[in-house]
Amino acid sequence: MTITSNGCAEMTADPTTGTKSVSGELRPTATEDTLARRFSDFSTMGEALDYAARGTRGLNFHDARGTLTRPYLYSELRADAIANAHRLIAAGIMPGDRIALIAETGPEFASLFFAAIYAGAWPVPLPLPTSFGGRDSYVDQLEVQLQSCDPRLLLYPAELASFASDAAASKGVEGIAWQDFEARPAPVTDLPSAEPEDIAYLQYSSGSTRFPHGVAVTHQALLNNLSAHAHGMELIASDRCVSWLPWYHDMGLVGCFLSPVANQVSVDYLKTEDFARRPLAWLDMISRNAGTSISYSPTFGYDICARRMSSQTRASDRFDLARWRLAGNGADMIRPDVMQNFVDAFADAGFQAGAFLPSYGLAEATLAVSIMPPGEGIVVELVEETELSGSNASLGRPQRYRAIVNCGRPVKDMRVEIREEDGTPLPERAIGKVWCKGPSIMHGYFRDPEATAACLVDDWLDTGDMGYLSDGYIYIVGRAKDMIIINGKNHWPQDIEWAVEQIPGFKAGDIAAFAITTPGGEETPAVLVQCRTSDNEERARLRELIREKVRSITGMNCVVELVPPRTLPRTSSGKLSRAKARNLYLSGEIQPYAIAA
Repeated sequence: MTITSNGCAEMTADPTTGTKSVSGELRPTATEDTLARRFSDFSTMGEALDYAARGTRGLNFHDARGTLTRPYLYSELRADAIANAHRLIAAGIMPGDRIALIAETGPEFASLFFAAIYAGAWPVPLPLPTSFGGRDSYVDQLEVQLQSCDPRLLLYPAELASFASDAAASKGVEGIAWQDFEARPAPVTDLPSAEPEDIAYLQYSSGSTRFPHGVAVTHQALLNNLSAHAHGMELIASDRCVSWLPWYHDMGLVGCFLSPVANQVSVDYLKTEDFARRPLAWLDMISRNAGTSISYSPTFGYDICARRMSSQTRASDRFDLARWRLAGNGADMIRPDVMQNFVDAFADAGFQAGAFLPSYGLAEATLAVSIMPPGEGIVVELVEETELSGSNASLGRPQRYRAIVNCGRPVKDMRVEIREEDGTPLPERAIGKVWCKGPSIMHGYFRDPEATAACLVDDWLDTGDMGYLSDGYIYIVGRAKDMIIINGKNHWPQDIEWAVEQIPGFKAGDIAAFAITTPGGEETPAVLVQCRTSDNEERARLRELIREKVRSITGMNCVVELVPPRTLPRTSSGKLSRAKARNLYLSGEIQPYAIAA
């Protein structure tokens, strides 16, 4: 099955260099520019911003209703970043030091991120608090990531001072509200010169609260991937990016902040929390774009928007999506049924299905591994479920098929192989582990040589994902590694298991967490817990307690199954095998307790 068509959108831009009209009204930075576009062919990100600052494009920040509140020319960003770099150097920051930054979408984070780069330091974006888990959970997450990245400074918005200052103090890190930091003197001094092989930034790929993995990316790796981005999307002069994605996630940080700088594209931002409250404001912003729009979202973003449309309301009465040229899909499993629902909801507003741009990537590859050629839309293949798990179909069992989305071709300079568990390359259409190799592969996990060696072998990256190749296109069928990705957010199963271990009566090794696919095609976390009590009422109480504990740290409801002691499988070294536990559970070989209501 192939869903075809194309689409785009609007946002009135002014070609002049100013950001205020004669009447004093704010106007967005230019969509088109006389500055010759360069596709990230720079030595460092500082050099990329130096070049972008010569033009009239920039970043544009909007409120919850999509009203422009701050146009921010790249020339302004550069000037602010250099002033802040001088402040960092005056504070004793040296090349290679880490600068932790709470990644709030706004000009302050942008200027401080580039300030760290100009000062030779490594910016480290850290997450914002979520609507679940509470204060203690967020402070705990900050503390663990601060412990991991060992920064000289933590800079944060004043409204998060009570959270961030406590986390910084507990780890002996100097914490400063960025408004206070920018009020410091900025004595002019020489800025260090960066080399392409230097680390550009450090990113936490999982959002883990207990087991963080800091991905170290060099300037040359970053710029290679950003160049591949631009070529893969076939950027044109009228393109303008619209984004609500968070800057602590690789798709938001790399794809919708650093890529526009390095490829000289103007961007319009809606904060992530504002999108969560008013998702259709995202489409309003695209509708006002005077150019052709590029905008990415995980599957759940399209799902929310389609669900918010009333069956009594015509999308064309509010939206104009005819110039939405590239509607990117990534960060989680792409569901064709959701994409079709979005097309059905917004086709009369001009949205064309061929605008969908499926892609595949991960922070360890900087971002993009593959991108669908523009205009080809969503293409799916039906694969029998037993093939996806690598098992053989049982006699008499009815066959069930799953739609697998084509995630495009490898980006420029990227090689992809599908391999057996032992590393043997597999032929086309054989399902195995996805490995990739190219100039944009990460330098490694920060201060974690063991984890680095486990996934980087002879410059090839074991992505931990399962897939196959067909006619040069990549199809991702699931994950071999343990990470659980729901609604575009990564969750380490160790975090879920650790949370359950805090409940009296459970210990390490009693719990296995993994993702499963529901009959409706949605992914959800499942938690198997070895339970020693035989009392039915106590089992029911424990199951609800576990479900609430997991919800408190992930924000998600999950499937909780209590199983008999010594049920969960182990590896030859005695470690819990989540992959085997999942397979045994799905095959029915692990039978949970039946708990009466």
